[in-house]
Amino acid sequence: MNTQIIILAAGHGKRMQSELPKALTPLRGKPFVKHVLDAVASSKVCDNPIIVIGQKGDQVRDVLGSSYSYAVQSEQLGTGHAVMIAEDIAKDSDTIVVLYADHPLVSAETIKNLIDTHKQKKAVLTMATAIVPDFLDWRKAFLSFGKFVRDEKGEIKKIVEVKDATEEELEIKEVNPAYMCFDAKWMWEHLHMLKNENAQNEYYLTDLVGMAFSENQNITSISIDPREALGVNTKEQLKLIEQL
Repeated sequence: MNTQIIILAAGHGKRMQSELPKALTPLRGKPFVKHVLDAVASSKVCDNPIIVIGQKGDQVRDVLGSSYSYAVQSEQLGTGHAVMIAEDIAKDSDTIVVLYADHPLVSAETIKNLIDTHKQKKAVLTMATAIVPDFLDWRKAFLSFGKFVRDEKGEIKKIVEVKDATEEELEIKEVNPAYMCFDAKWMWEHLHMLKNENAQNEYYLTDLVGMAFSENQNITSISIDPREALGVNTKEQLKLIEQL
């Protein structure tokens, strides 16, 4: 089966207080996005990842070179919109995996496990989930992560973003790293149905979870070490990741 990996790398990095696009922020002497690309290369699941770049995309291209495909998201309208930008390049694939340039700790094992589980379970959607005991210490970073809402049978029902969550939902300890693997045909059809009726006015990729649930589609998940789930939005979070 033909698997395509899409890496979302269009973030500006404003909160990092840096002139660099966020994807090029160095971690241990190597840009974030390069950590992700190295994990993809080690997983041997996709030879030519697609990198979705934004307004400072030329800088990303200059650093990474021509070994990858690039799609340009000229305005940032959310993760669902970013994936849609890559449709022309990725439309011949059977399976799509979405990763993020600002999540540099994702491992080759997780990428491979996500895809293997997806194919074994013949799922429409497979996600990585991380469970934390609390939101203290270094785990404070997860306070801003979307939460997995499950039904009474323990099936994933939806992912709720923090800005849209109820008090009760904010207490949920199962958080969303946003590493997702899709049946490509289903994903492209449903991406075009996304609406931006939320606190951010953005097209959330995670809204596809609720759509799949409402259609009784097969949704599966794998559990990962919370450290692998960490993203970086601020200098404090970068320091934290360097320590971990």
